[in-house]
Amino acid sequence: MHKIGFLISDGFQIMALAPQAVFEYANMVAGEPFYALENYSVDGGEVRSSLSLAVSTRSLRGKIDVDTWVVGGVNDPLASPAPEKILAFLREKGARARRIAGICTGAFVLAQAGLLSGRRATTHWAFGREMQKRFADIRVEEDRIYIVDGPIWTSAGMTAGLDLALAMVEKDLGADAARSVAHKLVMHQRRAGGQSQHSEMLDLAPKSDRIQNALNYARQNLGRALTVEELAESVHLSPRQFSRVFTLETGQSPAKAIEGLRLEAARLMIEQSRHPLEVIARETGFRDRRHMREAFMRGFGVPPQAVRREARMDA
Repeated sequence: MHKIGFLISDGFQIMALAPQAVFEYANMVAGEPFYALENYSVDGGEVRSSLSLAVSTRSLRGKIDVDTWVVGGVNDPLASPAPEKILAFLREKGARARRIAGICTGAFVLAQAGLLSGRRATTHWAFGREMQKRFADIRVEEDRIYIVDGPIWTSAGMTAGLDLALAMVEKDLGADAARSVAHKLVMHQRRAGGQSQHSEMLDLAPKSDRIQNALNYARQNLGRALTVEELAESVHLSPRQFSRVFTLETGQSPAKAIEGLRLEAARLMIEQSRHPLEVIARETGFRDRRHMREAFMRGFGVPPQAVRREARMDA
């Protein structure tokens, strides 16, 4: 039997416990209690979530036999750092477990305990840059659903914890079991760890229908040059007025925003298809493969080949 301990403290976000449903249904699929789950806190007893929902927990004192630790996150890890007793426990005893996972901002707890030093990790997109700023020895990849680096697992925002848990089930029980669990939980698909946390279109968040329509037009015509004049004409504005309103609403120039859309489209094609990079570059509007590589280095810090390798590893 594989024992999983969910480690939480007062103020935890209740979605940190959502992955428990994945392991519950994995037991159903396996036809036996393969996983045994227990909630833990420093002193045991009731621990309250950020919505004051009380959850019963066991104390970290005494002999504890756990194979996988799952550390829950809080809404704001900067305002609510992990208790020192939890950090000390993770350093001394938690590291002996087969694996340790940080759900969402639970990655900050692992970072504070020093368990992410020299490793790749992810967390909720809203805190990724702050994590990189505070922990320079961690390679934070803020645009990933989850990351597995040796025995350390980290996930993005709370729902990504379900994807991380499914990946654990796949590793433990096989791909067929993971697919069956996802089907029973009515999850549309198991997202690969390399999948993006967010959409470039959502990041731009224009306020007016005109700029939104211009972005829709751009996304549907990425294979073309897409000049400011063409975009402006598509929404019946002058080029000068369009550039001014676009920058005011999105905080980016039209050229930078279009490059972002091209990057997003190219990365999805790289991760989800087997098309040659030359074809992907042409289909997403880059001049050639070299031009696309330069844009990837600016935008993601890695070349297209690295994105494809990681996608194949996830697959």
